[in-house]
Amino acid sequence: MSARASVVINDRAATPVAHTFTPDGNDPNGVCVFTEKTGVPAGDSRFTAQLRNSNGKYRPSLRLTVPVVQTQTINGVESPVVVRSAYVEVQCTFDALSTLQERKDAVGMMANALAANQVMLNDLLTNLNPIY
Repeated sequence: MSARASVVINDRAATPVAHTFTPDGNDPNGVCVFTEKTGVPAGDSRFTAQLRNSNGKYRPSLRLTVPVVQTQTINGVESPVVVRSAYVEVQCTFDALSTLQERKDAVGMMANALAANQVMLNDLLTNLNPIY
C-alpha cells in the first residue's frame, strides 16, 4: 500500500507547467481525492485514484477534472462560475492471475499511446479529428 502524497503532473503548454495536486481526503465512496488549489474551491482541478477488486478482477482507475472558471457580473456583483470542465479517465481491468510485467506492459503501452508524438491518436484526443 502506498502512502498518500502530492501528485505533480505537467501539462503540454509551450512551456510546460507542473500542476501539484495535494491530498484532500476521500469522497463518500472511498475514492482518494487530490486537488490543485486555486483559491476558488469550485474551480479547483481534481484528480482521483481508486482501486476496486471484485470477481477475481482488479480495477484501478484515475480521473482528472479540469474546470474553467470565469467571473460573472450580475447587478455589479462579481462572482466566479464554472463555465465548462474537461474530464480525462483511465480505467484498467486486470485479472487476479496477471503478472506484474503484464500489468506494467499494458499500462506502458497506454501511456505511450497518449504521447504527443502519436499523431493520429493525439489529433483524435486534442484536435477532435476523427480517424477515417
